[in-house]
Amino acid sequence: MMRFKFSKNTIIVLLVGTIFLSFAFKSKFFEVAKQIEIYNTLFKELNMYYVDEINPAELTEKAIKNTLKDLDPYTNFYNEQDVEDARILREGEYGGIGVSIYYLKQGIQIKEIFKGDAADKAGLKSGDVIVSVDGQSVKNMEREQLSMLIKGTPNSTFSVEIERQGKNIQKEIMRDKVVVNPVPFSEMIDEETGYIVLTRFNEKASSEVKKAFRKLKKAGMKKLVFDLRGNPGGSLLESLNICNFFLPKGKTLVTTKAKIKKWSNTYKSTNEPLDLEIPIVVLVNGRSASASEIVSGSLQDYDRAVIMGKRSFGKGLVQRYRKLTYGTQLKLTISKYYTPSGRCIQELDYTNRDKNGKVPKFSDTGVHEFKTANGRKVYDGGGVLPDVVIKTSKKTEATEKLLNSKAVFNFSVNYYYQHPSIEKDIDFDFKDADFVEFTNYLKLDTTFVTKQEALFKEAYKASLLKNIYKEYEQIQEKLFEDKINEITKNKDILKKTLTEEILNKYYYQEGVYTHNLTKDLVVEEAVKLLKDQNKYKQILSAK
Repeated sequence: MMRFKFSKNTIIVLLVGTIFLSFAFKSKFFEVAKQIEIYNTLFKELNMYYVDEINPAELTEKAIKNTLKDLDPYTNFYNEQDVEDARILREGEYGGIGVSIYYLKQGIQIKEIFKGDAADKAGLKSGDVIVSVDGQSVKNMEREQLSMLIKGTPNSTFSVEIERQGKNIQKEIMRDKVVVNPVPFSEMIDEETGYIVLTRFNEKASSEVKKAFRKLKKAGMKKLVFDLRGNPGGSLLESLNICNFFLPKGKTLVTTKAKIKKWSNTYKSTNEPLDLEIPIVVLVNGRSASASEIVSGSLQDYDRAVIMGKRSFGKGLVQRYRKLTYGTQLKLTISKYYTPSGRCIQELDYTNRDKNGKVPKFSDTGVHEFKTANGRKVYDGGGVLPDVVIKTSKKTEATEKLLNSKAVFNFSVNYYYQHPSIEKDIDFDFKDADFVEFTNYLKLDTTFVTKQEALFKEAYKASLLKNIYKEYEQIQEKLFEDKINEITKNKDILKKTLTEEILNKYYYQEGVYTHNLTKDLVVEEAVKLLKDQNKYKQILSAK
């Protein structure tokens, strides 16, 4: 039996170390308890003595959100309604009417109608504004209240009053079970090339991808275009399952590194794959994030697919839900993830904001080189860079502002009522004359305002010179002209966005995907590459 001998000095060092660690832990715990006690006493004093009544729940939620705002945008407090919304996103099922919506002061505006669901059956249209539910006005209601009014038990009915193009219309709606299919479209592009769109990684993602893949294989698919553009991510487990469809059993798919040891893991493929040979092109863009980057990054690192499009978003952080009291939850960032080659594709360094609160990029201090299985060079610090980059015009500040406004949506609704019918989804073409019509419409739309326009308007309001209205109008016109010139630099991007928004009004989302099968530039390039197998293989080799 082996015996260990410790000197007196060694024992003292170990004892001091243990005492120090214990003290540090207790000190940190005391600091947490101290701050909680300060908040509790402050809150009691406010509630007892503040001159006006205060809303305890509202005040507390604001305090919590203010506490979290300087961490990262993915660490959030969820109240009871937020928890339910998050569950719906994860599970892809809820009792409702099948719409996406805008919350307005006057009510609920229908943004998109889901084909075949309750709202569609009741004859609601995109652009309709629900102003009352069961005779109760919804004007100025809180978002949570509005959401609860239209969600509910399947087969329950309610009446609504809607505003449509200046007219008020009554409708009866029966709520139904709404199933959000993460694979809304899968079809053959040609005799050999299949096309699968995955819009989110909810709990149905991998099973729906598998179903779509097998359907297309039966239809003769020998090559695949897998579209992850605009997919914000979701379940880590679902992304691993999808990677496993195309990679051998036992391969490392992703590694997570956390402060807590049990949350640091290496995830490997554990199932037999669906197909190890089929050539694949994965499409990504700047809105492909998180789980989308795990799939595209893993397939790129193993040289299993060609990645095409634009650099992905760059979210290399993993979140987990933690239950709190009274049905609330905390979603917090627990780890960073690393692709099989060892790269973390996180772009923004939230830990090291400057004194003005600006978040730096990891790439600001340089990027690191990694190698794929075939020895190709790949890099960290800013999303997944495609093997084939499809270039478009660079978005101007005015275009970014336009796309973040409701102007495109408002125009598409107006277009729908101005044009009772259009060509088939696959044939529709948004012409240059239509783009001019759009720019003229922007003179009437109040939602798209540039920074310069807003500042000038504020300056005019603050001015004591009220006899300069004519000059004010002239400068306004010049600012508008400049705005149109700026967005016209991105006509290629805007024509595609406007085309998809308009098609959605006539043919639902299905019509948009059908149109893109033959009219989308990136899909066209993917099909062209898959037909040239020598070039495809050359891209994936280290030569």
